Amino acid sequence: MSTATFPPAGDWIRGISIKQPWTTAILTGAKTIENRPQPWSWRGWLLLHAGRQVDRPALRVPMVACTVRGRELTTGAVIGVARLTGCHRDPDGSPPCTPWTQPGAWHLELSDVQALALPIPTRGQLGPWRPTDDLVDQVLQQLPHLRPCPAPEARSPRPSRG
Repeated sequence: MSTATFPPAGDWIRGISIKQPWTTAILTGAKTIENRPQPWSWRGWLLLHAGRQVDRPALRVPMVACTVRGRELTTGAVIGVARLTGCHRDPDGSPPCTPWTQPGAWHLELSDVQALALPIPTRGQLGPWRPTDDLVDQVLQQLPHLRPCPAPEARSPRPSRG
């Protein structure tokens, strides 16, 4: 499938590189946020890229170990997609929004997570990155229903009270 009917890939989809086992925890649906040191203004589809590094100490955390048990921890590849719907920080003194939060971090809110049947080897980058059209084409071959997120609807002005 070609992205010729879509806007250029970099306009409607981004990539995010995440160390394993965190990427796989997102794919299971258990981890619904990704912790980042800075807020992200981007909203829309993200390619979930499993970085080349594995956070080995995380594999000893019971919640993580139970979540990824028996799953392959692919590295250096796009292994799924998710929709980034929001970004927030837990208010000081409030309980964490999920057990996966890191205190003080910004939490990228993820939904509509879908795994790829076949990982697509590629290099990731720090921060949000723009995938190539070829990479997006490879993702669309596995997820042909994936479409750009609709633009936020413009708010109509309130009727005047006269």
